[in-house]
Amino acid sequence: MTLRDYFHPPAITAGFVAVLVGYTGSAVIVFQAAQAAGASSAQVVSWMMVLGLGMGVLSIGLSLYYRMPIIVAWSTPGAALLATSLEGVSLAEAIGAFLFSGALITLVGVTGWFARIMERIPLSLAAAMLAGILFQFGVEVFLSMQNQFVLVSTMFAVYLVSKRRLPRYAILLVLVIGLALCAWLGLLDFSGFSFHVGSLVYVAPEFSPAVLIGVGIPLFVVTMASQNIPGIAVLRASGYQPPVSPIIGWTGVSTLLLAPFGGFAINLAAITAAICAGPEAHEDPARRYIAGVANGVAYLVVGLFGAAVAGLFAAFPQEFVLSLAGLALLGTIAASLHGAVADDDSREAAVITFVVTASGASLLGIGAAFWGLVAGAIALLVFKKRS
Repeated sequence: MTLRDYFHPPAITAGFVAVLVGYTGSAVIVFQAAQAAGASSAQVVSWMMVLGLGMGVLSIGLSLYYRMPIIVAWSTPGAALLATSLEGVSLAEAIGAFLFSGALITLVGVTGWFARIMERIPLSLAAAMLAGILFQFGVEVFLSMQNQFVLVSTMFAVYLVSKRRLPRYAILLVLVIGLALCAWLGLLDFSGFSFHVGSLVYVAPEFSPAVLIGVGIPLFVVTMASQNIPGIAVLRASGYQPPVSPIIGWTGVSTLLLAPFGGFAINLAAITAAICAGPEAHEDPARRYIAGVANGVAYLVVGLFGAAVAGLFAAFPQEFVLSLAGLALLGTIAASLHGAVADDDSREAAVITFVVTASGASLLGIGAAFWGLVAGAIALLVFKKRS
């Protein structure tokens, strides 16, 4: 492919929207995790920079090498866990826990243990879990109308018309017109934006057995259950067959390399991956990896300018971000629901997976996506024995 072939506006838009959704939705949680670890202002910026750079390089590399939209992200559930569990833990001990978690992820990747687990998850349950994860994003489009009716209803109208007339450019048009409307309505707030470039700050790790067990192992479990399992399921539900072990291994190695600078968990994305793996990104599934590359480039820019870009993303109203994400995911939600109920033998178990996942309930610090798969798998076993 030539450089010109990579300029596909819908794919580039999908990559940008994925970064926008990822940062505006969870950057504040990463800030809280860094502060809970006792990080200074310079170290907080280092966290944001190294995460952005790491996610960018890995998203570009994996997407190009495997020719599929492999999107890498930080662990939002992991950041939430750190924000509440690092009290009394020094930053050096926290870095040690990050390294320990990265080592465990690398281990389950290179040994093939994780791949063997994923091979036992039926496609219908994976599709149902994906639909459950994305369901709330679809709902948010219409809930957001309660607060910003003019903005969101106009974006929805643009989506419907462009989906009919210019389906390839539907989300791009929604993005452009939505931004223009935000500016016209005075909804953009740039008060928190300041342009500056930070630097990476190295912190030597310390290994405390209590912290490794109390923080490192839960971080590993949450990252695998709430990020990597849904991340692989998203790709499979979108029709791809990713090589599980190498991909998971690379995320673990990346965490090991970046942890001393604040890269607490580099893993597969789920929600933002669905934006890049869906039909809105490219009509040809074999070319959707362009969205992964665009996503990685955007992450590199965000990482380079760290907190400055995070402040820029914070200028957008929440209703705009939620509606943009929801509209971008409608096609993927529809395809996932179809895949979930297409098989008569697993339909009821898939519905159970969908309902549990869509509930958003968490247990033992692990998100609903994992428990949705567990509930669906148990139901599938019971129904097979019954029949």
